Amino acid sequence: MNARKTQDRVEIYLSVLIAVVVIAFSFLIPSVFWSSANFQSVASQMPILGVLALAMAVTILTGGINLSIIATMNACGLVMAWVATHYPPTLSSMLLVLAAGLAMAIMIGSVIGFLVAVVRVSPILATLGIMTLLKGINILISKGSSISNFPDTILAINSTNILGIPLPLLVFLAVVAVLWVILEKSAFGRTIYLIGSNEQATHYAGINTRKTLIWVYILSSVLCVIAALLMMSKLNSAKASYGESYLLVSILAAVLGGVNPDGGFGKVFGMVMALILLQMLESGLNILGVSSYITMALWGGLLLAFIFLKGANLSRLFSRS
Repeated sequence: MNARKTQDRVEIYLSVLIAVVVIAFSFLIPSVFWSSANFQSVASQMPILGVLALAMAVTILTGGINLSIIATMNACGLVMAWVATHYPPTLSSMLLVLAAGLAMAIMIGSVIGFLVAVVRVSPILATLGIMTLLKGINILISKGSSISNFPDTILAINSTNILGIPLPLLVFLAVVAVLWVILEKSAFGRTIYLIGSNEQATHYAGINTRKTLIWVYILSSVLCVIAALLMMSKLNSAKASYGESYLLVSILAAVLGGVNPDGGFGKVFGMVMALILLQMLESGLNILGVSSYITMALWGGLLLAFIFLKGANLSRLFSRS
């Protein structure tokens, strides 16, 4: 009951913040903020960040974290880019592109899951080590350059609209729906929440927590494949250094959306609301000409402030027993 009340409060706070942002930018930049070009810009930017934020959130729900999501996305992107540019653009080659990306993701997720669940390495250290390793391998293999000029079948993902809605946004919404079903309606999802609440008690209850943790990090890595494909379609290239700024924002979106940094609680809908808020803020600040470095500092400040507000029992601080 307390968890549901907390989630309801988070969604109310986010609704209020979204309303404040909309009203503020409506006064400051009314003609540009409400333009179709701005909405198209937000719709094109949110899917990649959104999928990465979901990849981050599923690990945070277990009480862990995955700092390697960007490096995983780029590793999978480079592998898929190599296959896409070395084989003729046929249906079988496109399936091979996806298979190569998924194979890379499953391998990375399995290694991280093994380190966290079996070796019992701290998730932050395990994923930091994998992130550093992958960055080095990505740069070494690609020699720091990009792989570009993909076939039209990949580029069509970014350029296609269905009923006026960009296909990448529909892909993101489909991922949201699937992840909601996994977390809310499956035994696997319930186990994720239980591990985040108390892993030891879950283990003593007869649940195979090691297996679940390994699959959680595999799921996180597979989501990175989707983000990589969206990035490839948008930029028509893959590179070892793409999306570096998304790491902090993905954590911020998860925490701002109501995911408990210690695990055990959080809903997909709250994360979607947080993503809408962040994308509207970023778009409005870009239109106003605010430096991207200032925006990044704002994200860091928001993350610290929100973690403090969630961790501090303010009613206890100001009450006298």
